[in-house]
Amino acid sequence: MDKRLLEILVCPLCKSPLHLDTAKHELICKADRLAYPIRDDVPVMLVDEARALSADEAL
Repeated sequence: MDKRLLEILVCPLCKSPLHLDTAKHELICKADRLAYPIRDDVPVMLVDEARALSADEAL
């Protein structure tokens, strides 16, 4: 994923910064405990498409 894009993307729900999980191809919002998928190098920034993180994953 382009680092410039990662710098400007924020969580659509709370506007917190996102963290890239390269192993799972997801952008992580620790504040809301959500993981937004990255499909074909395009982040899917829809709350309905986000996966809820478990307590262990949110650390």
